[in-house]
Amino acid sequence: MKTTTSLALAATAMLLASGAAFAQSTEIRIGVALEPPVLDPTANAAEAVDVVVYQNVFEGLTRIDQTGAVQPGLAESWTISEDGLTFTFSLHDGVTFHDGTTFDAEDVKFTFDRILAEDSLNAQKALYEPIETIAVIDPLTVAFTLSRPDGLFLFNLGRGDAVIVAPESAENNASEPIGTGPFAFVQWDRGSRVILDRYEPYWGEAPALTKASYLFISDTATLTNALLAGDVDGTNNFAAEALPVFEGNPQFKVLVGSTEGETILGTNNAKAPFSDLRVRQAMAHALNRQEIIDGATYGYGVPIGSHFAPHHPYYLDLTETYPYDPEAARALLAEAGYPDGFSATVKLPPVAYARLSGQIIASQFAEVGISLELVNVEWAQWLEDVLANKDFDLTIISHVEPFDIGIYADPNYYFGYDNPDVQALNETLNATTDEAERLRIAQELQTILAEDAVNGYLFELAQTGVWNAKLAGMWQNAPIEGVVLRDIHWVE
Repeated sequence: MKTTTSLALAATAMLLASGAAFAQSTEIRIGVALEPPVLDPTANAAEAVDVVVYQNVFEGLTRIDQTGAVQPGLAESWTISEDGLTFTFSLHDGVTFHDGTTFDAEDVKFTFDRILAEDSLNAQKALYEPIETIAVIDPLTVAFTLSRPDGLFLFNLGRGDAVIVAPESAENNASEPIGTGPFAFVQWDRGSRVILDRYEPYWGEAPALTKASYLFISDTATLTNALLAGDVDGTNNFAAEALPVFEGNPQFKVLVGSTEGETILGTNNAKAPFSDLRVRQAMAHALNRQEIIDGATYGYGVPIGSHFAPHHPYYLDLTETYPYDPEAARALLAEAGYPDGFSATVKLPPVAYARLSGQIIASQFAEVGISLELVNVEWAQWLEDVLANKDFDLTIISHVEPFDIGIYADPNYYFGYDNPDVQALNETLNATTDEAERLRIAQELQTILAEDAVNGYLFELAQTGVWNAKLAGMWQNAPIEGVVLRDIHWVE
């Protein structure tokens, strides 16, 4: 009896040990710096929302992959009419929302009617305004007719702003999100964590993970300790200054990739002396990008010469348009009537890359006679002064929206660039669906922006992930906001 009991206890211990190993092999705890204000990506612009729910809880008709390419999502296929105005989608059959209700074409129509409604809270509502009509042909077929061709329509359908929601649950998605994705919302402990569980009836391929917890840890030192102690398994974007703690440590892998964050010396083109092209060219020649990258991001950044992400297939390397050349900068300033330079202010939002870049650029500009006063501002003041009121000379900011070159076609945008050629080209780009032609136009736009030195083009923000070395399947680059769990799994 004693032997039997011992064997039973031993067997129980083995089962518990096996259970623990199994739990570790299918669960993940991810540390993220910012807690999302809500969990509905169609109702808030904060990147932190998509970090938790994009492609995990919610899905769109299309899906953006880690290369930035458009893939089928809830729509398994589509056709485009010859005039480029009508997109007809065939939907996957057998898809259900996490509350058990069925996904069909009526949900698609409901989603986009909601996005386009007058009281819509969607941060990217303007992207979907070309939609003229949505026709439900049958439960698994839906057709969009646009008022004008839109070459980015399929991409925009794959953004978090366009995930499909159901009329039965949309109202509560901010706090209790219900989507069609591979993970279902379980619990939100405000100020602490969000827990997701694998949705077993998921229509697509089941992910390897059965549970994911997003732990909100804003302090770098605390997150460092949590990683080292094994209290969290990874983070998608860690503070660059702390990466050396993990580099070379075999227990971790550091994944350095790119984001959609073009970091610029934002310039008020509508205000003297920056309205003079020669002044902007002089500032471009005075920028030593590598020195800025080394000092402001600890070397984790990719130099850019125009407003486009280097990982995108349309990217054109224009970093040599105005190479670092202080002598050329001084000559251009003299030609523009500023032989002794001038003084200006640079408003810096409360992010490390901006504050550090400001200090370095002030030093570089001083070499050519431009005196910069650094003005630190909080986000609310930056939004009011710079973005809304255009009350600034210079600023430093990362633009993280994917494929946002269209902002240069808006003369009312905060940097006040008014170029009819760019406005016409951007309109043509938006109306073009042929990929080769889109590539040509996008690169022509990038070239004009570089030659006009609209802003000081500094670097592309890096994504610096730190993960347990036994994890695989994480996205190295961030072509769109989100920490996609679909392919993450443990390996031994």
